[in-house]
Amino acid sequence: MRTDTPWSTLPARDHLLAGAVDAAGAPVLDVVIPVYNEEKDLEPCVLRLHDHLARTFPYAFRITVADNASTDRTPQVAARLAAALPRVRSYRLEEKGRGRALRTVWSHSDAPVLAYMDVDLSTDLNALLPLVAPLISGHSDLAIGSRLARSSRVVRGSKREFISRAYNLILRSSLAARFSDAQCGFKAIRREVAQRLLPMVEDTGWFFDTEMLVLAERAGLRIHEVPVDWVDDPDSTVHIVRTATEDLKGVWRVGRALAVGALPLDRLARPFGDDPRDRALSGVPRGLARQLVGFCVVGTLSTLFYLALYSLFRLGVGPQIANGGALLVSAVANTAANRRLTFGVRGRGGAVRQQAQGLVVFAIGLALTSGSLAALGAASGSPSHGTELAVLIAANLAATVLRFLLFRAWVFPERAAAAPASAGRADDTHHELGNVR
Repeated sequence: MRTDTPWSTLPARDHLLAGAVDAAGAPVLDVVIPVYNEEKDLEPCVLRLHDHLARTFPYAFRITVADNASTDRTPQVAARLAAALPRVRSYRLEEKGRGRALRTVWSHSDAPVLAYMDVDLSTDLNALLPLVAPLISGHSDLAIGSRLARSSRVVRGSKREFISRAYNLILRSSLAARFSDAQCGFKAIRREVAQRLLPMVEDTGWFFDTEMLVLAERAGLRIHEVPVDWVDDPDSTVHIVRTATEDLKGVWRVGRALAVGALPLDRLARPFGDDPRDRALSGVPRGLARQLVGFCVVGTLSTLFYLALYSLFRLGVGPQIANGGALLVSAVANTAANRRLTFGVRGRGGAVRQQAQGLVVFAIGLALTSGSLAALGAASGSPSHGTELAVLIAANLAATVLRFLLFRAWVFPERAAAAPASAGRADDTHHELGNVR
């Protein structure tokens, strides 16, 4: 995974002003059409799209044909269109790959809103303005067309319908994706987001879309979905089996990277306050409300996990050993979960130190719970298993309050006390993006 992206937070999303952008000579929207050996369909597609945008789109636009190493007359057709139409340009790549074409053109575009669509124009063009409007207005970071939304109207065979829904089910179950349609060839992204996000996307083929969306969603970026009318292209050259195999490999690779914290997703953070959820509550320290909710959820699950482990260990050992073992295992899991979910710490930096501090907090909890068990044994001699569990629950509640305070003030202090202007920022120094591969 590439991680050579700037450290500073993304700028706040502002509404783009058509006049200001036009004066600078750059279009507001750059629509990329990636093609490979499409000499037959390219010209009708570009002419139809150009006519639609010229009639209906209220901002300046550009159409960019991204030729992925075509071996037929596609480059000549693209060059002829670029010469005939002033708002059309062509871009030639010597290597195949839709993802490679999109990353290359988007990375070099001067338009603040970047989009792409397939050359077959399966998606109704009336959805283009609703697709990019949330990005122009500053409402969203990315936008995707969805063929699986309730109000979408789709014409395609049962085989492709089954494959599409099965693929999205895999994404939901394995990568916890919440967007509904990863592979619809109708997407848009704001340029400042693309500059940070694209260097993290490793795939250069069909999985490019999915990887980009998963990383954006995990980073907390806003993804807008537009229901589309879509008609399947019977002449599509996509190899379904090979594409599905590569997609599953990509799911495994991205899932593993997310699981070990190998991606610096905090570099995609928006400035504090750009999200309404970040606004301070009167009389409440900043971020405390969300941290309490997250800590309570993690604590509830950790307690259930701890009790299950204690009951399991108790079958073979005494109460003190069972308590220590269950508390140790659950403490490691609790620290890892709170690190990511409650305090929003991503990446591997400081993980070992924080786990060590978490073990100190664990030792304090062990002292409380073990002391409670010892006091119970001294008071009643041979208490029942139910009584032991009741005492442990009460002791764990007290330990939980202390654990939260220690986590917030000692283990993860930077996240708890970050100022609005620097939340999520590790370094204010800007670095140039690495060369596009």
